Amino acid sequence: MNWRGALTLILLIVAVLAGWAIIRQRASLQATGEAEARPDYILHDFEIITLKKDGSEGFTLQAPKLARTPDNHEMNIDRPTFLFPDKSGNRWRSRSATGWVNSEGNEVRLRGNVVLDNPGGKRMTVQTEALNVYPDANRATSDQQVTITQPGATIRGRGLEAQLDTQRVTLKSEVRARYASSIQ
Repeated sequence: MNWRGALTLILLIVAVLAGWAIIRQRASLQATGEAEARPDYILHDFEIITLKKDGSEGFTLQAPKLARTPDNHEMNIDRPTFLFPDKSGNRWRSRSATGWVNSEGNEVRLRGNVVLDNPGGKRMTVQTEALNVYPDANRATSDQQVTITQPGATIRGRGLEAQLDTQRVTLKSEVRARYASSIQ
């Protein structure tokens, strides 16, 4: 065998081994789920307005970073600010460390130092570590410790059920209230 034949044989063996290694690595990534974890797109410093099925505003989202997963179209968001409209056209504003939105946009999960402020009317701030918001139903829930602050009152409890369109908030258990008297 001359040197050209030997070189051709060596290159053929290297090509077969490289192809086998690539196929094996791809199968390993799919088996461990690492290939699915890569987002199909990432947004930086953005604002999105989502619409409900009837064409009305679902929510507005502003954040420094959003990543969407390709397999289920869910969105993971860093430091989001959400604006949820109520029936009067005012907006509830929420801020948190992280956020997640399902593919249909009808469930929002806020985690880490969640603050929810109500629009106009009686000023109210809700603070908790976890809050789930359902924009289509104008509803928010939490099973965590919740603190509600209003002028002259602080109310603490565990678990929350809120109707955002009617500005009605209910604490479920372990409720304690502290009222400050107003001096006139």
